[in-house]
Amino acid sequence: MDRNNNEDHRPSKMRGVVFPKAKYGVMAAIIIIVVGNIFYYKDFLLSLIK
Repeated sequence: MDRNNNEDHRPSKMRGVVFPKAKYGVMAAIIIIVVGNIFYYKDFLLSLIK
């Protein structure tokens, strides 16, 4: 009985929607931040190499 009550927390229209795991969202956010910083600081990073 308790199990059925725990599963019904989402609104009825969202019960069929599959949400990705939270760790994938965290990994995607880190990758986006790193790639964005590489593009933003591209000139600085290239000057360090030379």
